[in-house]
Amino acid sequence: MDRTRIAKTESKYLTVVFVYPQVENVTLARRGEQVVGTLHLTPHHLIFSHVPEVPDPQAQGAPIRPRELWITYPIISNCVLRPAPAASRHPSSIRLRCRDFAFVCFYFDHENKARDVYESIKQWTCKVGNIEKLYAFAYQPPQPEREFNGWDLYDARKEYARQGIGKDGGAWRISQINADYTFSPTYPSVLVVPSNISDNTLNYAGRYRSRARVPVLTYLHPVNNCTITRSSQPLPGLRGHRSIQDEKLLSSIFSTSQSQRPLATITPPNLDRESSTPSPGDRSTGQTDDWINAEEVEDKMMESLRSDTDEQPHIYGAQQQNLIVDARPTVNAYAMQALGLGSENMDNYKFATKAYLGIDNIHVMRDSLSKVVDALKDSDVTPLGPSRDQLARSGWLKHIAEILDGTHLIARQVGLQHSHVLIHCSDGWDRTGQLSALSQICLDPYYRTMEGFMVLVEKDWLSFGHMFRYRSGHLSSEKWFQLENERIGGDANRSFSETSGAGKALENAFLSAKGFFNRDNSSQSSLVEPEAETPNHDLDSGTRKVSTTPRRSAAEQETTKVKDTSPVFHQFLDATYQLLYQYPTRFEFNERFLRRLLYHLYSCQFGTFLYNSEKERVEGKARERTRSVWDYFLARRNQFLNPNYDPLIDDNKRGSERLIFPRTSEVRWWSEVFGRADAEMNDTRPSGTVIPAGRENTATQRPPVVTGIETANDSVSSGTLGKETQRAASDGLAAVTSGISNLAIPKGKESGQGPDTMNAMEVEMQ
Repeated sequence: MDRTRIAKTESKYLTVVFVYPQVENVTLARRGEQVVGTLHLTPHHLIFSHVPEVPDPQAQGAPIRPRELWITYPIISNCVLRPAPAASRHPSSIRLRCRDFAFVCFYFDHENKARDVYESIKQWTCKVGNIEKLYAFAYQPPQPEREFNGWDLYDARKEYARQGIGKDGGAWRISQINADYTFSPTYPSVLVVPSNISDNTLNYAGRYRSRARVPVLTYLHPVNNCTITRSSQPLPGLRGHRSIQDEKLLSSIFSTSQSQRPLATITPPNLDRESSTPSPGDRSTGQTDDWINAEEVEDKMMESLRSDTDEQPHIYGAQQQNLIVDARPTVNAYAMQALGLGSENMDNYKFATKAYLGIDNIHVMRDSLSKVVDALKDSDVTPLGPSRDQLARSGWLKHIAEILDGTHLIARQVGLQHSHVLIHCSDGWDRTGQLSALSQICLDPYYRTMEGFMVLVEKDWLSFGHMFRYRSGHLSSEKWFQLENERIGGDANRSFSETSGAGKALENAFLSAKGFFNRDNSSQSSLVEPEAETPNHDLDSGTRKVSTTPRRSAAEQETTKVKDTSPVFHQFLDATYQLLYQYPTRFEFNERFLRRLLYHLYSCQFGTFLYNSEKERVEGKARERTRSVWDYFLARRNQFLNPNYDPLIDDNKRGSERLIFPRTSEVRWWSEVFGRADAEMNDTRPSGTVIPAGRENTATQRPPVVTGIETANDSVSSGTLGKETQRAASDGLAAVTSGISNLAIPKGKESGQGPDTMNAMEVEMQ
């Protein structure tokens, strides 16, 4: 490779000139079109430049600026070298798949050139060693970005003050227990808890929650003072351990609005919580031995939640029914008990109802997106559209709809039912972040502004500890680099999402067993590194132990574990796009804003998404050493504004209400982010109505997101792992679903317990 690409760095005393490799006569193939140019390799970018042909002969005298395609190394998700011997008629090639769904192919006239470029890309992509060598630490912003400091955009105390926290005599206070991140390293330093809960109570409650992520406030509704709180899973284990402090904390949270609603604690006559046997009215008329199937129950529940949201007037202040939302499938939550984890025993939380949402974990989501990529992967060499069948089989839209279903449930409980909601999944930083943030978008118009959305991402994603470094795979992996002959013969390093169905099931079983016998963290679904200092939970005692193995600092050598990666934040942006598409006048920002934010999630140009927690960002001095991603958007604000935005909020005017609710039947492909035309991914009826691809015949078949309802005495579940009685939870169902009651499930009814369910349980136990 020649070395003629020059970059100059000047200082007061010294001028340093860097000479980078370049390769001439390289052919770029993209969307079926080919151009010949020069490929430059710099430490942070792959740059292809070419001089476009001039169609107008009269304009040939004018200087022609070369066009450039810049690809940052961390955004490469797959690189395949296809060497071709000199005797072959086919040129050697390198095919790249990028996380922004750009697909390109480079053809070389000599095999040696292709191999040298392949090794250089591999060296600068997955041999970095630590995040401090990424582009963000060398990036020099243009002048417009220097006028902003996005790190100052979010101030936790200011945001909570906007919500009404901090008033004298209020029901909430800001605790200092995590000011130095010793209480819970993955939590923010500012924690909002009920005023009557002491730090000592929090300390004891932290021993009962995975990673000490106790229930804390993230949103206080300004109209009814009801809340959204979030946490990690509790630690009941097989022996059913309990924590009085955790129960007291949650009871206090759910009681904070009672002074404003004195009738909130009154239970209607038909909801008898103390009854341990079903009353005659608990069964439907005419039912004797055959009880209603759980799937039918859930279908009716979710249909009730979604029915005529926009056509019927909202009834505010209905009977309060506080809700604990476990985002996991019911069977997965029960499976975690074998690891000393689990879900709340509602006998100890009689002041609430629990709903399982059935949202799949990070491994299922990664596999789903991989199938979408498979449907698009030939975009470099052909202009043909993606395979509709492959898109439908990916299940991506189903997962987005399930997340929005859960969002609808939470937003309805807080906004219409005037109830409190606690959200958790396993560790409380993946599915919990999705549901919490999306619910707040539906409830609060502030988060639908550009500034408010930035604050929301800072609060519920960055401060509450979503593992961006692990989930995004910034340091890449050698498993993403392959030689074509290895792929033909079968590559032993293929990622989890690329294995066959049978092999995947077997791998899940082995990983489940390995996770059970070799646990070194508090939630196997997080798949953190074994040498990290993470809480360990004793299966017999249920007490929290801390590993004595020293934590490996972010500055030391590390690589990406493919099984840690997952498009969790991508799904959040996709779900936000669905809301933006369904309510085009209610958002200040446009679709391009979301698309560019997804790009910079992987570009590593800014320091915002490089770390796993607020603590890591502070220790890494990201604020001092890198720029914030918000600088990019604030400097180009006009490019990301929605021209149709209407800021008016008036609950008496149709189309201007404070609350919005997702319509899951209208979920569609976000074609722009996949680099496709809308017609290529979404079918259109003659009347112009868009039908999401692959959803025409499956929308009504998709199972509801709620897979189980539990109260202190009753349990309704789609599986077989509910309580022994397995009878109707008419009291909880009536309140949660606004009118659906007298529904039951046969005792021991095995509905929905198949191989797929067991597979999901095995994956969750990782």
